Amino acid sequence: MDARTPRDGRVIEELGFYDPMVRDVDARTVLDAERIDYWIGVGALPTPKVGVLIRKYGTGGTHVDQNKSALEQLKAARKAIGPVTPPPAPKPQPKKEEEPVAETPTDETPSDQTAADAPEAAAAEEGGE
Repeated sequence: MDARTPRDGRVIEELGFYDPMVRDVDARTVLDAERIDYWIGVGALPTPKVGVLIRKYGTGGTHVDQNKSALEQLKAARKAIGPVTPPPAPKPQPKKEEEPVAETPTDETPSDQTAADAPEAAAAEEGGE
């Protein structure tokens, strides 16, 4: 990545990956050593943490043999398990038309009068007597 791009910005070229969820420490890193050598040769500077991974698992690294054997074991284990397929998606159910709900009469009388109209109605009844 170019140092001037945002963290999740455009990638120039992917040279490998690191998966911390893999149990075997030596199988966590997969690098393209030839391309890493090219980019370092033209002046690319890895971050300190990536530099450690390159020294361990890059060309002439200290853990290259362990990395290769761990990756082969991981590949064999995944092959023995078989492909992981997601469960089928549920089929959408057809929509049923909703039946109209009959209104039920209530014992309550609708209050057409507001609280402000109530005193006027009471005064009108008194005046009419």
